[in-house]
Amino acid sequence: MLLHVRHESEYNYDIPVALGPQTLYLYPRTYPYQQMLDYSLIIDPKPSRIVRNIDVEGNVQQLAYFNHPTNRLMVTAEMKLQSDEFNSFDFVLFPFETQRVPFRYPKYEQDLLQPYLERVGVTHRIEDWAKQIAAKSGWQTTGFLIALNQTIREFTYEIREVGSPFPPEQTLTLRKGSCRDYTTLFMAACRSLGIAARFVSGYLFGNPQQEHQLHAWVEVYLPGAGWRGFDPTEGSLVVNRHIFLTSTAKPELAAPISGTFIGRANSTLRSELLFA
Repeated sequence: MLLHVRHESEYNYDIPVALGPQTLYLYPRTYPYQQMLDYSLIIDPKPSRIVRNIDVEGNVQQLAYFNHPTNRLMVTAEMKLQSDEFNSFDFVLFPFETQRVPFRYPKYEQDLLQPYLERVGVTHRIEDWAKQIAAKSGWQTTGFLIALNQTIREFTYEIREVGSPFPPEQTLTLRKGSCRDYTTLFMAACRSLGIAARFVSGYLFGNPQQEHQLHAWVEVYLPGAGWRGFDPTEGSLVVNRHIFLTSTAKPELAAPISGTFIGRANSTLRSELLFA
């Protein structure tokens, strides 16, 4: 399947400002079944310099620097990818004891996975809820993840274009939220049982409700399977309709564009996302 995305973001300032460095996470991550065919990034005003890095978590990070005042910042990223079908369940959990939760990773993986195991947002209520789902799934690792995905999918979805994710317990209590709220709740439930989980930001093709905004989902690390994606908004495993921009242990670091400006201006944001 060929995926073509155009993501346009425009910031307007009511008086000229001096832009600080802008950090962009708008470059797709590479996965074995997904190959980028073309990519372009257009920024207006033209930066004095753009530096492309790999950040501490393996994401492509683009840093844009400016040296002239402006009352506008326009960022347009366009990408084409070949995304092939694959079997999300084509793995064997090994060591075999990891087929049941809770489990511990082999030490070398445990050490590397520490940021994704921190019990951020894990409360007694979250842990009890996760254990109830696990018990109904026979404490099977894969069964728990599928059941957790389906349980959150039954919550009431709401569109909230800006703002940080709600605390996981708030999402659980209200039984509603946005994709990023669902994602952080899923992460907290996994971490409460010792499963490493991270926040993923990107695009979802094929769902009219999601095609005009950034989407968020979860990846969990499973021994023998590596990082595997679960989308609680869709209630499905991640296959070939998702485009990955960034993954992180800390959801607040997943913004596609972040930076500062010097000045007393008020700013507005317009964002447009198009699939073809």
